[in-house]
Amino acid sequence: MSAHLKTGLPILSKLNTLVLYLAGIGLVVMTAIVAWQVFCRYVLNDSPSWTEAGAVILMSWFIFLGAAVGVRENNHMGFDVLLYVLPPAGKKWLRMISDIVIFVFGIGMVWYGGKLIGLTAATTMPALGISGAWDYVPIVGGGVLITLFALERVVARTLGAPVDEALDEMAPTEIAVELENIEDVQKDAARLNLPGSAKGE
Repeated sequence: MSAHLKTGLPILSKLNTLVLYLAGIGLVVMTAIVAWQVFCRYVLNDSPSWTEAGAVILMSWFIFLGAAVGVRENNHMGFDVLLYVLPPAGKKWLRMISDIVIFVFGIGMVWYGGKLIGLTAATTMPALGISGAWDYVPIVGGGVLITLFALERVVARTLGAPVDEALDEMAPTEIAVELENIEDVQKDAARLNLPGSAKGE
């Protein structure tokens, strides 16, 4: 878990973890459905009609749930160039603006996603036999979570929680994965007896 999440609400931390697991399960189930579709089409020569539509709906869910988790864990895409040159006070305001924009975007997802649900509620998806509104429910679900997670950080920063101090201590997103795996890299280098490794020195 990222350091800055310790400043958030415990209930939202638990919700974030639950959402992350649900997104992961959705990805696995979607992969299984697609594999079953390929097997049925090329081995049994009888492709089920529900697999493609079901996989698309699951993909929508794990994409929007994953996006919400990315917002809370500060892994969403952004232009961080200015953050490297600004003083701490400037970084705080830049991040506040970013969080407010994300908050407004989340509200937009809920608002327009809700309109799409209303427009398609009376339709039926032939392959699944369910309302066409289910195509757009993930947009609203993801929007609600994004709104909650962005608002949490805005409120925490306003109340003086050390959100930005914790963010400054974190490695940039683009190298975080490499830093997390540095021990494995060092072990591989030692095993291969590369120059500069513990074994090769």
